[in-house]
Amino acid sequence: MRVTAWTILFDCAKSFHYQKKALVLFYRFLFIYLISFFLFLSNPPPPPPPSLPIFSSDLLEYGDDEEDLHDTTVNQMLVPRSHQEDATLILNNLLREYDKTLRPDIGEKPTVIDVGIYVNSIGPVSSIDMEYQIDIIFAQTWVDTRLRYNSSSMRILTLNSNMVGLIWLPDTIFRNSKNADSHWITTPNQLLRIWNNGKILYTLRMTINAECQLQLHNFPMDEHSCPLEFSSYGYPRDEIVYKWKRKSVETSDQKYWRLYQFDFMGLRNTTDVLKTTAGDYVLLTVYFDLSRRMGYFTIQTYIPCILTVVLSWVSFWIKSDATPARTTLGITTVLTMTTLSTVARNSLPRVSYVTAMDLFVTVCFLFVFAAMIEYAMLNYYSYIIRRPPPKMQRMVSLFTGAAHCLYECLDGKDCKSFFCCFEECKEGGWRKGRVHLNIQELDSYSRVFFPTSFLLFNIVYWVSYLYL
Repeated sequence: MRVTAWTILFDCAKSFHYQKKALVLFYRFLFIYLISFFLFLSNPPPPPPPSLPIFSSDLLEYGDDEEDLHDTTVNQMLVPRSHQEDATLILNNLLREYDKTLRPDIGEKPTVIDVGIYVNSIGPVSSIDMEYQIDIIFAQTWVDTRLRYNSSSMRILTLNSNMVGLIWLPDTIFRNSKNADSHWITTPNQLLRIWNNGKILYTLRMTINAECQLQLHNFPMDEHSCPLEFSSYGYPRDEIVYKWKRKSVETSDQKYWRLYQFDFMGLRNTTDVLKTTAGDYVLLTVYFDLSRRMGYFTIQTYIPCILTVVLSWVSFWIKSDATPARTTLGITTVLTMTTLSTVARNSLPRVSYVTAMDLFVTVCFLFVFAAMIEYAMLNYYSYIIRRPPPKMQRMVSLFTGAAHCLYECLDGKDCKSFFCCFEECKEGGWRKGRVHLNIQELDSYSRVFFPTSFLLFNIVYWVSYLYL
């Protein structure tokens, strides 16, 4: 009985413990559920998207609602079936008996073509190849009476490149182009518009490498006018006449241009007549005025040349008996100037005339070479002066008839090469009035002469090429 009582008590305590634990878990679950419920109420889910309305082209007409004219999405969805049929019918009627091999108004009057150019970018400009690259959108406008049509709903037909090969196009060529490419990614960059009165607009984007004959006499302070010439290839001026539009040439933002060494100064366009054996052709030309920037050449050529010349003057402050130091310095500066002159020529074509940079580099080379020659003269004449005198003086006896005189001729004097029996020869009176230069002071004179002359050269050089 005692064991049974204790067993019953133990079971009751155990059940009470599990009940308490279960009650704690229940309260925890209830707390989490309440928190989730309140969060759900505070952030309701978004409403389902509304279903898109189904538009019928039979119920809606193009232009009935004024807001549809400004909503591109609706306009793309609501392409009127009647307008599509009208455009197809118009094109079929226009091209039914159209001959694209004949120009408009053939045999009656010349075809007038209005031309416009939009410049996307210019550059780079190659001085060695004498060419420049230009990216343009070339627009041509003319009237073809065979493409007139009557339609009140469609005044303009805007077409893509698929229509280009079905009508007559001008045979315009760029006469000074070395290479030209049309843009075909992701689709041929061509546009064609036909008005109901027969007016046609045809635009084409292309990149052209055009020839530009650079005159490099003032290089690198040169300015150029690079032309872009175009005309008809086969139609003379009694067949086709080119004219500039009112806003003939427009340009994009110049910060995207690749004119690394040039500044764009402006442009101008002209109209000329090109006379050939095949006839006279209307030639249209647009000139792009460019001015070269000097920053690159100042850092690469001018400043190193000036510093090399100044470095060669250091030898004037070195003692004349320091032969290794002065010789090494002179040879180093001469070789440096030779290297600079070779590098400066690498950015130029092999022209036969002298450019402004060639003149500057040559004069700097002459200054460096003259500094080395100055030390050679100083060393040579200093050696002659320092040469030791003979051990005994030479006695020369001269007999003239019965009289004779003795003359002591010291070595190193001007009168040593001939015999003289006059006191003036001994005293050196015959040399009075001549200018004498102390060879030991040659370095002192060079310290003033070389910098002064080089400064005067720079003043004349920069004033002449920059302001005259």
